[in-house]
Amino acid sequence: MFEFAWPWAFLLAPLPWLLRAWLPAADSGEAALKISFLAELEGLSGRRARPRLPAIRQQLPFMLIWLLLLLACMRPQWLGQPLPLPASGRDLLLAVDVSGSMDFADMQWQEREVSRLTLVKHLLGDFIDGREGDRVGLILFGSRAYLQSPLTFDRQTVHTWLDEAQINIAGPQTAIGDAIGLAVKRLRERPAQSRVLVLVTDGANNGGEIDPMTAARLAAEESITIYPVGIGADPAQGGVLGMLGFNPGIELDEPSLRAIADATGGEYFRARDREELEAIEATLDRLEPVAQKPTLARPTLPLYPWPLGLALALSLLLVSQTLWPTLQQRWRSRLASLRGKRHE
Repeated sequence: MFEFAWPWAFLLAPLPWLLRAWLPAADSGEAALKISFLAELEGLSGRRARPRLPAIRQQLPFMLIWLLLLLACMRPQWLGQPLPLPASGRDLLLAVDVSGSMDFADMQWQEREVSRLTLVKHLLGDFIDGREGDRVGLILFGSRAYLQSPLTFDRQTVHTWLDEAQINIAGPQTAIGDAIGLAVKRLRERPAQSRVLVLVTDGANNGGEIDPMTAARLAAEESITIYPVGIGADPAQGGVLGMLGFNPGIELDEPSLRAIADATGGEYFRARDREELEAIEATLDRLEPVAQKPTLARPTLPLYPWPLGLALALSLLLVSQTLWPTLQQRWRSRLASLRGKRHE
């Protein structure tokens, strides 16, 4: 089916003529011939002198260009038949900790040391790409929690938002309770038994306004299952930070994360590598999908490049017609001068 996305743009059609009527004439910079007895001539002829306007045949190409530009601005498009989108019934929110401690480079990825957030991006990026049929959303939290991406089937966009996440973008602290509370607000309107929150953090709750266990109980009342994922090196792991006397994994509050998982019927995981994250994916795949109303989408084919390209081609043709006589005259003069030099 053919339609215009912005049909109201056609209201701009009379704009060039209105501007010509309202704006003063432009000064060409050339001397004008003034006749002192013009009024007498108008009286003798019985007609009023008016500036000569271009003939309609001369205005036609410019009118056509303007109409083509309006047509492109109206965004013509062809809509295909509605197609159902595959939906498993799962609504999956990812809450990722971006506090300052996530910048510690105590993790391993492909035999090199990387920061905790970098490891999360690698592991969850593949995890998001594999969630075909699920609605996926993204929450970033530090001192506060922010919804970076609502629940959507567009997994590529969610993946991009995760890749662009920066350390301390939501503050230096860790507000686990606020992240869970925001997830409850976003998931409570979705069908029951399909609400899942994957909470990724490397520390203990030290910010925000909501206690994590209070938020977990609210999540349990709304049938939201939470799968906490702990990020960070083991207490016995060495490394540069360990040699300096700082234990990179001691901040991780695993008992609280296990309590959150138990309160909501979820499971706690430690993610140090791809194999451990695949265990989370396998657990989510075992969830029974809930029947939901199918979502329909209509493929759209934009057609505005065609009138836009015609307007550009016609403009270039008019410019070439204007410049061609001048260029021809210059070439003839140059050829005449070259012939004159040969005769000399």
